[in-house]
Amino acid sequence: MGKYVSAMVAAGARLTYATQSNELWFSVVLVTSVVATIYQLYWDFVKDWGVLNPKSKNPWLRDDLILKKRSVYYLSIALNVVLRVAWIESIMRFRINPVQTHLVDFFLASLEVIRRGHWNFYRLENEHLNNVGKFRAVKAVPLPFRETDSDG
Repeated sequence: MGKYVSAMVAAGARLTYATQSNELWFSVVLVTSVVATIYQLYWDFVKDWGVLNPKSKNPWLRDDLILKKRSVYYLSIALNVVLRVAWIESIMRFRINPVQTHLVDFFLASLEVIRRGHWNFYRLENEHLNNVGKFRAVKAVPLPFRETDSDG
C-alpha cells in the first residue's frame, strides 16, 4: 500500500505544481517525488523481486535465479531505476508545443506500461521461487470444511 500512497501523494503534488508553478510547490514536488521513488525502488527490488541481497551467492541478487545470465538482472535493475525516474520530465517540462506535449505524455505512459510488464516478470519469478523453496506448490487447495459422504 505504501508504494501506491506515496505515488498518489507525489502525483497530487505534481498536479498542483502544474497549476501553481512557484518555488514552494516545486520543492514539495521534488521532496515527495524523490521520497516516493526511493521507497518504490526499495520495495520493487527487496520485497517484490527479492534482489539487492548483499549476502547472496550471486552478488546483490538472490541465491536462486531462473535466468542463466546474471547480467540480465543487473540490466533490469538499471532499467527499472531509469523508468521509475521518468517523472522528472513532468517537472522539467521538456516541451515546445502542444503536439509535442501530447507525444511526450504518450511516450511516458508507454514507458510505464513497459516498466510494469518488466516488473511483473521478476515479481512472478520471485513468487515462484519462494513457493517452490518453501514447498508451497500444491495441486489442490484444501477446503476449509470437512467433506461428508452424501450416499447415506
